[in-house]
Amino acid sequence: MKQIQFKNTRISYTDTGKGTAIVLLHGFLENKSMWNAFVPEFSKKNRIITIDLLGHGETECMGYVHSMEKNAEIVHAVLNELRIRKAIFVGHSMGGYVALAFAEMYPDYIKGLVLLNSTSRADSEERKANRDRAIKAVKQSFSNFISLSIANLFSPENRERLKDQIEWVKKEALKTPLQGIVASLEGMKIRMDREVLLHLTQYPKMLILGKKDPVLPYEETKEQIEETAVQLVTFPDGHMSAIENEAELTKVLLEFFKKV
Repeated sequence: MKQIQFKNTRISYTDTGKGTAIVLLHGFLENKSMWNAFVPEFSKKNRIITIDLLGHGETECMGYVHSMEKNAEIVHAVLNELRIRKAIFVGHSMGGYVALAFAEMYPDYIKGLVLLNSTSRADSEERKANRDRAIKAVKQSFSNFISLSIANLFSPENRERLKDQIEWVKKEALKTPLQGIVASLEGMKIRMDREVLLHLTQYPKMLILGKKDPVLPYEETKEQIEETAVQLVTFPDGHMSAIENEAELTKVLLEFFKKV
């Protein structure tokens, strides 16, 4: 694990392997450890960077709203530290929102982009209201909020089958400080719509969705890539493809890295 200071804030990251740089960005309530199962395989032929986003893992909070742009800035600071000028980005859920903000702010750095269980669209009014409810809920009962939030990310069929993995995800999520959770919810709520990037950018792009994702309705999320060159990959499960479909996801991503 390595660290840099950025605007008086500790940013934690890992840097493994040599070759094409690949930046892996975790989702809300996760941290860079979500990629542990993938790094050994991916780093055989590539340089893999994992980063704890603001208020997650071992990266400190920066103020009371962690906007996607602020997160993109810390990613940029890490890449500058490592002298990386071009990379493939893979973002899970909130990590996808950060990758899109980064792609808009630093377009020359992007070699390829994968949105994993994520969307380029801004929150609907209903989802904004849900974020506000989540902020209230986590302030009222931190551990209840974590427990329910994590279980709900998996397809119902997998909640029993993947009981041990779900417990591990909850344990990691409990390390996220209250300020980090609230600041991220506020940041996701105000994020911009970046669907235009899927239509107008030239680098290879892939959208990976779960058919039974309880967070992102499949048909609706799929609409954003109509009439684009974005490759669609569909898994049969929920929002946590990295756990629910680990072997298949590994294969799909390695293929994508090879082609970019």
